[in-house]
Amino acid sequence: MPTTMRGVGQRIATIRRARRMTQADLARAAYVSLATIKGIERGARSPSDDTFDSIAAALAVDPSHIIVGSTRTDSRVHAALPAISAAIAAYDVPTDDAARPLDELGQDVGRLVQWRLAAQYARIAEQAPHLLTEVLTAFHHSTGTDRLRAARLLATTTRSADAVAFKFGARDLSARLVELMRWAADRTEDPITQATAAYVRTETFFAARAHTAGLCALEQALDACPSPVDPATTAARGALHMRAAVIAGRYGNTGQVALHLAQARRLGNSVREGAYDGTQFGPDSVRAHEVSVAVSLGHDHLQRALNIADEWPPPDSLPQERQSGFWIELARAQVWAGRPDDAFESLKAARFIAPQHTREHPWARESAATIRRLKRADAESLTSFAQWIGAV
Repeated sequence: MPTTMRGVGQRIATIRRARRMTQADLARAAYVSLATIKGIERGARSPSDDTFDSIAAALAVDPSHIIVGSTRTDSRVHAALPAISAAIAAYDVPTDDAARPLDELGQDVGRLVQWRLAAQYARIAEQAPHLLTEVLTAFHHSTGTDRLRAARLLATTTRSADAVAFKFGARDLSARLVELMRWAADRTEDPITQATAAYVRTETFFAARAHTAGLCALEQALDACPSPVDPATTAARGALHMRAAVIAGRYGNTGQVALHLAQARRLGNSVREGAYDGTQFGPDSVRAHEVSVAVSLGHDHLQRALNIADEWPPPDSLPQERQSGFWIELARAQVWAGRPDDAFESLKAARFIAPQHTREHPWARESAATIRRLKRADAESLTSFAQWIGAV
């Protein structure tokens, strides 16, 4: 973590150069003066919170990318959780508030989806409470096709809010958001949205370690999912198979793992990698999940995870959340395989790609703590990393 404004300024300059932006480009994109950017990068000026957020937005990164190790993003997220809870407390009670146009709401909801895929949780946390309220208002004041559209927006908004609650350990709030997502999905009359809700619901089974029940729920969702006749329906079914393989791996059901992975590969190879209804799916996503499955199955399957990593690094085109998840899973396999140096490199890669996702991931924290125990006399950077992630 940079401990001085000079360190913060240097990191801003590094990210700016990586984006091939000049200082003048960054000043224009952040709506601040060129003198401000120059002063911050020299360490001579300390940006206000608003200026700092504007710079982070212009660089297309979460603020934690710039101040790695700070609790700034954590505190902003946790401060927003009660407001998210309040926004959905009376989800089924209409209000007299005026509803915003659905086109405007759709643009804001779309930004939330992009932030979720990029693991920019602080942005989601700050926008989700009022957006949830507005989308609920639109739903209750709409009729006909507009009501169906509002229900889809509600399901999508709720999913983004749930990503924050789940990642930051607010399990009860996460479960409520998932149920609201399912409630909204049932009102869309859209089987793909309903399949997406079933995919997300798996989080509650992971949290409760109810893996058998989770697999049953996914198989029921697969029965209800449309046949794969186009990219959208293919991705919906493929994502459910991908998720089913992971949850089957959690309780060692190798037969179900093989069945669902085979289906996920087949469907993944028939569509282009991309985000379908907010869920990333395609051949690269399936490959990343194969690592997750191998790690879930335990020590006897580690070599599979290591082989995949040797043959296939995740491309930059994958969303940051999925890329960092790959490196976190790989680090766990490398720790178990007695390769702590490689595991540390994987964790550093995960942090660089999506710092908040990495910091809040229990497996990343567990791996960092194990590596530090194994290599106590090693570089100070390992201790610094362990402190950053909360492993010491």
